[in-house]
Amino acid sequence: MRAYICKAFGPLDNHGSGQLPDPIPADNEVIIDVAAAGVNYYDTLIVQGKYQIRPSFPFSPGGEFAGTIRAIGDGVKGFAIGQRVLAFNSFGGYAEQARAKASQVFPLPDAVPCDIAAAALVAYATAWFSLYDRGRMQAGETVLVLGAAGGVGLAAVQIAHAAGCKVIAAASSQDKLDLCIEAGADIGINYRDSDLKDAVKAATGGKGADIVIDVVGDKYTEAAVRATAWRGRVMIIGFAAGEIPRVPANLLLLKGCELAGIFWDEFLRREPEACHAQVAAILAGIADGTLKPPIHGRYPIEQAGEALKVLADRKATGKLIITP
Repeated sequence: MRAYICKAFGPLDNHGSGQLPDPIPADNEVIIDVAAAGVNYYDTLIVQGKYQIRPSFPFSPGGEFAGTIRAIGDGVKGFAIGQRVLAFNSFGGYAEQARAKASQVFPLPDAVPCDIAAAALVAYATAWFSLYDRGRMQAGETVLVLGAAGGVGLAAVQIAHAAGCKVIAAASSQDKLDLCIEAGADIGINYRDSDLKDAVKAATGGKGADIVIDVVGDKYTEAAVRATAWRGRVMIIGFAAGEIPRVPANLLLLKGCELAGIFWDEFLRREPEACHAQVAAILAGIADGTLKPPIHGRYPIEQAGEALKVLADRKATGKLIITP
């Protein structure tokens, strides 16, 4: 089968398209004919050996993908050959066929196209888990989203807006902030041109944000903690700015606030039933038009490396999709 292949860890230019053997399902696995695969930041890391998961060579990146079930392994229940599904498997999606554990496969409603589903799974499920589960979001609260123009950021903006929250989007340029306002943010803050804490305090009448979605890290995490309200909840999702932050513990004490680590992959593995319920709610929101995953561009397998570079260079203003 055609695939984008990593034969050894290295820079993005070191990998390319080729052929891999057709996968055979093991027990409790399904094989999916891939119609669309989403491009995520961890895909750029896994081929460089910089991600916590290090597959055996050769392998194809691509952790989220949608399509139809081609084959079913022993022990699989509740799925049928030919069924439309959405799946997560950490890697393998940039190929004509991909395997996934049945526990990590989600039925796909007829109203949700495969490319839209592949654009949504990781970003929207991470945002939903952060806001509703760990963040205990309630209507009327204020949600601050750092890196709001990225995949998880835009998903958080849409989900929080739909929940009746006031949304403050923080991003690094006016173009990105305009995109966030279009997605439902009430206020935009350029955190490169202004003091994040002061700007959030000004936007909330001095109260601060009830929930912070942080995919940026670096110095911005401490600034966001300082900008939280009493009993604020700060969701630590990633470190796109590069540096892993060290937050003074006394800030948590003084504000009565919480820092929560968000690892959606592990949530899926450890609590599959809860995760499936959340993904079903997301897909229902997409089906009825409440949630609208943006797609920046579509690339064939042969150009998957170009898509990875676009994402790594922060040039995407929506999801990138690989289409066999």
